[in-house]
Parts: sequence; C-alpha cells; structure tokens
Amino acid sequence: MLVLSRRAGESIVLGEDITVTVLEVRGDVVRIGIDAPRSLKVHRAELLAQLEESNRNAASPSDDLVAQLSQALGRDRDRD
Repeated sequence: MLVLSRRAGESIVLGEDITVTVLEVRGDVVRIGIDAPRSLKVHRAELLAQLEESNRNAASPSDDLVAQLSQALGRDRDRD
C-alpha cells in the first residue's frame, strides 16, 4: 500500500484520468473528491462489504427457513 500525506486542496493522480483531491480535513474526517471517467465504478468499501454479506446471507438460507419452505411445498403437493 502506498501511503501519502496531502493537505486540503492537494491531489493525487492515478493513471492518466483519475484525480483524487483532498477537499477538507475536519478533525478525524477527511473529505475527498474523485474525478474519474463514468465508466470506472467507484464504491465505498464499507458498502461493498455490507452488500457482499447480504448476498452471502441470501444465498445461504438458515436451516429453519429451508425446513419451513420444504413443509410449505409438501403441503402444496398434498392439495394436488
């Protein structure tokens, strides 16, 4: 990991078309601006982690939920 120190108003250029600028530093909060092509996806890491966890939970239902679904499907078959 490359670690750089920047002050408000200073920027870092990544590649040829991405610029990260420190907009403001207030206590322990740093506001940054990212200028990048729209084709480049930019996401907050904590939101990606939350989405991955949500997807993982949705793909792995609990044993109780599977049992309930099996019972419900079994009841539907009994009616036919």
